[in-house]
Amino acid sequence: MAYTLSPTPQAPIGTEHCVCKVELSVCGHNLLDRDVTSKSDPFCVLFLETSGKWQEIDRTETAVNNLNPVFAKKFIVDYHFEEVQKLKFALFDQDKSSRQLYEHDFLGEFSCTLGTIVSSKKITRTLVLGNGKPAGKGTITIAAQEISDNREITLSMAGRKLDKKDFFGKSDPYLEFHKEGPDGKWMLVHRTEVIKNTLDPVWKPFTVPLVSLCDGDIDKPVKIACYDYDNDGGHDFIGEFQTTVAKMCEVEDSIALEFQCINPKKQKKKRNYKNSGIIVLMSCKIARNYSFLDYIFGGCQLMFTVGIDFTASNGNPRDHSSLHYINPMGTNEYLDAIWAVGQIIQDYDSDKMFPALGFGAQLPPDWKVSHEFAINFNPTNPFCSGVEGIVQAYTSCLPHIRFYGPTNFAPIISHVARFASQASQQPAAAVPKETLAKAVLAELPQQVVQYFKQHNLQPINSERS
Repeated sequence: MAYTLSPTPQAPIGTEHCVCKVELSVCGHNLLDRDVTSKSDPFCVLFLETSGKWQEIDRTETAVNNLNPVFAKKFIVDYHFEEVQKLKFALFDQDKSSRQLYEHDFLGEFSCTLGTIVSSKKITRTLVLGNGKPAGKGTITIAAQEISDNREITLSMAGRKLDKKDFFGKSDPYLEFHKEGPDGKWMLVHRTEVIKNTLDPVWKPFTVPLVSLCDGDIDKPVKIACYDYDNDGGHDFIGEFQTTVAKMCEVEDSIALEFQCINPKKQKKKRNYKNSGIIVLMSCKIARNYSFLDYIFGGCQLMFTVGIDFTASNGNPRDHSSLHYINPMGTNEYLDAIWAVGQIIQDYDSDKMFPALGFGAQLPPDWKVSHEFAINFNPTNPFCSGVEGIVQAYTSCLPHIRFYGPTNFAPIISHVARFASQASQQPAAAVPKETLAKAVLAELPQQVVQYFKQHNLQPINSERS
């Protein structure tokens, strides 16, 4: 079995449309014992298929003398919903210090798509050898977890008795929020709107990612500074204070938190200086901004329904110019689209049974036009087993129907809507077709999340806090 070695471990290639990063945890069970005087010393190598070749991404530490290793090293992978990301997990018994894999004994491997792992959250599979036979009783368990802090913090702030900075008026105050950067310098995170001509401003509530405000660390200092806005850009400093998100979370609905706004220069000059006003925190709420993977991990599944246009405008399927013409390679425009989308979606459907419907054709034996028919000719069960089942039903159906019209896909839309309604009542162009499919699928995660948010729905089975 040949494995290629990358010069150095690499992160997955490409970031376009990356939904997030996923952490994969790996452990093995009942691995083969390749050592004579002791047990195997296994390590796991992760490969990603790129342009038809397996490329090493990373490898775990070596678990010494252990046939049931739980590896501490995690694999970090960019998750692209719109792509089929094929992964291979290969285990080896370390015999030498060499990074060349052929220098180590092979213990077995397992291949799957990242979508398979993500949709199941955790899988256990049998390890196989190079000849396809089981690697003894060895198994591998892979668990997936999204790496992201998608909490958001919403703050409602006000001021009271701020210093007067304008000669002909009061002040035009606004707030700036800063966090400490890696170099120890303060970094601007958020700036509120300006409230004109007042010493008692009430700013609009605002929401920022918690990771932006404090890197997700609620005990990390946050500096809040108050300024008086000037049109010439020379904004006057009123005062500042430091706090933490943990402290701000102490605010209650009926009891606000107050912070003294301090101007250090004034504080040094004036003995009786108290403050330059009070900044009032009226409300502080932290909530999860649920991601696409939160819903997938929570049990959400995607139903794939195929609707095929059999109207005469497609042309005679025996004609090379027809979209339905099956070329000597056994494919056509419709089959390419079905494969491009179906092979991705199928990882997110547990039973992989997909309804496939057609419209705009005359059907035997009476040759009446139908705008909603099962391409497997089973009206009570239009489901096909996997993408292969859809392809088989389509190619079998094609010679037995007559293309007609008009183009009317409304019945199929209604059909899919009925499927969606039933599911909701149950618990828990001139571009390459593959490129077009990826572009369309790349938009799907955000559309799914937006739908759930609009309906105020949370991941039903999510165990994550």
